[in-house]
Amino acid sequence: MKPATANNATMIAAIAAYWNDHIHDLEIATQPVGSAGFFDELDAYRFDKLRYLPQVVDFPSYQGQQLLEVGCGVGIDLVRFARAGAIVTGVDLAEVSIELARQNFAHRGLTADLQVMNGEALIFADNSFDIVYAHGVLQYTADAAQMARELHRVLKPGGEAIVMVYNKYSWLNALSKLMKVGLEHEDAPVLKKYSIGELQEILRPFPQIRIIPERFPVESRLHRGLKGALYNKLFVRAFNILPRALVRPTGWHIMAFARK
Repeated sequence: MKPATANNATMIAAIAAYWNDHIHDLEIATQPVGSAGFFDELDAYRFDKLRYLPQVVDFPSYQGQQLLEVGCGVGIDLVRFARAGAIVTGVDLAEVSIELARQNFAHRGLTADLQVMNGEALIFADNSFDIVYAHGVLQYTADAAQMARELHRVLKPGGEAIVMVYNKYSWLNALSKLMKVGLEHEDAPVLKKYSIGELQEILRPFPQIRIIPERFPVESRLHRGLKGALYNKLFVRAFNILPRALVRPTGWHIMAFARK
């Protein structure tokens, strides 16, 4: 575990404060925060927006395995792993997220070890987990390479890290600039976008890395008005006519499956 510098500790505190105030996808919820309906809405929205995820991450295949999610948020993905039979641990910088994740698991009748923790300085022993999952986390942390080293450290030999970062050469990054529409959480203390090569460099501790660019346009529930209509009715339909092999390198999400 690398000791935190004063600057790094200050940034980690700022990141924690931001995510305590900005629960992911909260704006789409209509049910009371913390209710079963609230978590149902967040789950339905996430897996509509990320339709690729159950196709790329085979949740049932992790049955019986010790799985750690770093940056688990309110536990939407972690519940999927737990329902499929994984033995799950979730950590997040935001106390609010961990409290909501505990409520989410309680509503589902599932168990998890849920803790407030910095993913750049995990308290777990070396070689503790079969799987480490960090979907959409490295881009928001102070030192992504340090977090990757921690993911590697706590994995058992032969274990797998599953991570996702945002693609700087993505269709969504280009469209955001063209349409002058900000990206979600663009105001976060840290938001970095990576090329495939840059992600591979961050994951250097892992001897085996498989990269899959994913997340292509689906209709948005967040954007309305003329720009929203143009996006949903014109751009989404036109983009999805294009051969996937042609547009795959421009996927907004770069998924990586890395073996220790």
